[in-house]
Amino acid sequence: MIYVGIIVILAAVYCLIKQYETRMVLIAAGLAMAVLSGNPLAAFDAFAKAMVTSGLIQAICSVMGFAFVMKYTGCDKHLINLLASVLVKARPVLIPGATLGTFLINIALPSAAGVSAAVGTILIPLLMAAGVFPATAAAAVYAGTFGSMLSPGLMHNPFVAKIAGVGVMEVIKAHWVADVVCALIGAICVTIMAFVLKENKGYEPADSAGGGVVLEKVNPLYALMPVVPVLLLIIGATGAIPALKTLGVPHAMLTGVLLTIVVTRRNPAEMTKAFFDGMGNSYGSIMGIIIAAGVFVGGMEAIGLVKAFINLLVSSTALVKAAATFGPFVLAVIAGSGDAAAIAFNQTVTPHAAQFGMTQIGMGSLATLSGALGRTMSPIAGAAIICATIAGVNPMEIAKRNALGMIIAVFAVMFVLL
Repeated sequence: MIYVGIIVILAAVYCLIKQYETRMVLIAAGLAMAVLSGNPLAAFDAFAKAMVTSGLIQAICSVMGFAFVMKYTGCDKHLINLLASVLVKARPVLIPGATLGTFLINIALPSAAGVSAAVGTILIPLLMAAGVFPATAAAAVYAGTFGSMLSPGLMHNPFVAKIAGVGVMEVIKAHWVADVVCALIGAICVTIMAFVLKENKGYEPADSAGGGVVLEKVNPLYALMPVVPVLLLIIGATGAIPALKTLGVPHAMLTGVLLTIVVTRRNPAEMTKAFFDGMGNSYGSIMGIIIAAGVFVGGMEAIGLVKAFINLLVSSTALVKAAATFGPFVLAVIAGSGDAAAIAFNQTVTPHAAQFGMTQIGMGSLATLSGALGRTMSPIAGAAIICATIAGVNPMEIAKRNALGMIIAVFAVMFVLL
């Protein structure tokens, strides 16, 4: 039955590579393994259990609700334009600045595709107008789309926190140094590639679209709103203000929404609607992947694969560390998403981290960040396609320029987190 299970998993990986709907593939594979094991209800039990994982629902849904409010009020655009107005005055650091700027904005807007669209429409034409070639301009933005690793709303952070029995900020505290190191590596490598390929200057847009970038007048208070919840959580985690030490993610997001109502004076009814639209959207898109991954893992447990996999890893500590690092990374490059691989690994192996001489937070962070780095050099990820479309280039050209930085970064992760 274990060999049969392996065949099902390989079929699922093939379907993910072919870009079939992720949730459908994971649920179908999990159900198939559960049926073949003679216990089909195992898949349904896993589905029902994952639907009501309170810690995940609170963090993820409240963050995405807040993100929708930022989009409705336009505060996200003010933050992006504030960054762009600074970059345009600092030409020598334009390329690495675009990467690091995207990284920072991705913390407040924790969606790779979403931040690519929001930031890319401003920064990519801005870079091109400054003479940077299109593929490098797109690569600079794409290389910063894993800043969500520092967001409490990224699905993986509350997921690992739930496994380890700690707060979300404890998980982020454990891997923030690795995140920043990887961002710096990515920014430096994209810049080096630009100089090597001689794409850092000299480009002349064929039309006025690239050169006619007009930055909106920025309202500093509006630009501050997207980062308010993150600042509150950081202050609370450091204990600088004792009253904020017990502040949860939903509390921080709701506080941010209330402050945004006061600052922007937009229609409270419409903002409330936007908030709940964001919550509902996140349950279907983000929690949906977690639920589907739960069914997949439930099928693996039913057919005996989880136990066999754990026994194999127990016999070799080096093997589990390599699997946590390169497994999600490689699959993310191939499939264009690191979510499924990281969630499945964390749900299957991370709870047993102590058996391999690692902490649950450390192992979970390693798998999550590796998957994010792999996705950031994949040519078929949604964020890559968006950046390529804005720049008018083939997504593969972006992947080529990001590959060096992401490969170096994934090795750096091993040294920082292990």
